[in-house]
Amino acid sequence: MQPLSVSLLQALSSLLLVPPPLQLILASLYALLCSFYIAAILRKRAAHHVFIINYGCFKPPLSWRIPHASFLEHCHLFEGAYEQKSLDFQRKIVDRSGISELSSLPPAFTYLPPRLNLPNARYECESVIFGAIDELFSSVDVRLQQIGVLVTNCSVFNPTPSMSSMVIHKYKLPEDVKSYSLGGMGCAAGILALDLAYRVLLAHPNTYALVLSTENVTQNLYCGNQRSMLVTNCLFRSGASAVLLSNKWGDRGKSKYQILHTARTQVAAHDHAYRSIFQEEDSVGIIGVSLSKELMQSAALALEHNMKMLGPKVLPTWEIILYIVSQIKRKLSMDDHKPYIPKFKKAFEHICVHAGGKAVVRAVEQSLDIPREVTEASHMTLYRFGNLSSASVWYELAYEEGKGRVKKGNMVWQIGLGSGFKCCSAVLKALKSIDKQSCSPCWADCIESLPVRPDSNTHADHQ
Repeated sequence: MQPLSVSLLQALSSLLLVPPPLQLILASLYALLCSFYIAAILRKRAAHHVFIINYGCFKPPLSWRIPHASFLEHCHLFEGAYEQKSLDFQRKIVDRSGISELSSLPPAFTYLPPRLNLPNARYECESVIFGAIDELFSSVDVRLQQIGVLVTNCSVFNPTPSMSSMVIHKYKLPEDVKSYSLGGMGCAAGILALDLAYRVLLAHPNTYALVLSTENVTQNLYCGNQRSMLVTNCLFRSGASAVLLSNKWGDRGKSKYQILHTARTQVAAHDHAYRSIFQEEDSVGIIGVSLSKELMQSAALALEHNMKMLGPKVLPTWEIILYIVSQIKRKLSMDDHKPYIPKFKKAFEHICVHAGGKAVVRAVEQSLDIPREVTEASHMTLYRFGNLSSASVWYELAYEEGKGRVKKGNMVWQIGLGSGFKCCSAVLKALKSIDKQSCSPCWADCIESLPVRPDSNTHADHQ
């Protein structure tokens, strides 16, 4: 096969042997073919790069705010729902949760008794996801009608028509949009949905994708007395994220991040992991989500497998060598050597751990051998908003941006942990230094007064 340069010379030489009028026609045709060839190369190149243009995070209105006293009072006044020991237990969990007085619950909870019905669940869902979408598209020059891929995720609320159909109907998305609605995937589903959109974009060049993540609190309130099911009442709060992706090379200059890697691990083959977060009926037939004592063990196992998958792609060479040497020593020695934990903080400037609870974040800190300062965004997201399920990692990234910490070239590691048990992670590279004014406004009312001291629960503690 001849080199391209030789082929070009032969083509130019042959043009000199034909009459001038024909030379012009042939030259024009040849230039057109070259243009198509170059365009095809650029198109193929762009399809292997997926960018995050921007994202939005829903900020609940003040009318949704639920101070601890109001939450506990409503639980007390919800006649026939909770025994006194269940009320005392929820008070203890709320006091130790690390969640401030600023978190929010949907309007359905403000009624007595709470109106936990389908219309209110649908209202909450539409309010949070449409709010996140509107915030996102107010900051970009892309129209919703240009979206080619739509992925939504919500674990416990799966209406018919689906969440993706809600969005298509509201914003009149095109008829050929490729839509996916993920359900029952837990708090790791935000990164899982990002991974799905990322892979679809790799196969469909010149396309925009929209990823929406939320959890429905209206459908998730447990009105019984089984302790393992009461914890979710005290942690989960209202929120949603919307992320706009593109594989168009021309969008690189206006994008915030590029997705470099994604990793998904699933340990549901283990009985303790499969049942660590489990939706079921209690002894009197009331449905709730049970959290088992093996939850932290399951999270650590899923994270360990995820680290093994991601490590070779992101860790410095020296860290990989140290890990391999450690494993060899463990194999050759009869002694129970403690395995070497690679220093992932050397590979990333920002680590966003799912803010599922103080215990979850601290377990990840221990597994990764990182100090609390590295996971400040996770603790502050839990403090300001509560457990936002699959959307939490985007609020955490918005916190880092709001602090002015994200600089061009910085590496970001987002870690989602959820039922199954699953660990899903994404590695992002900042394509520009993010100005404070261009970040999500969800933190605008308190970013300057954060962080608060450890184990603080009240907003007054830092004022």
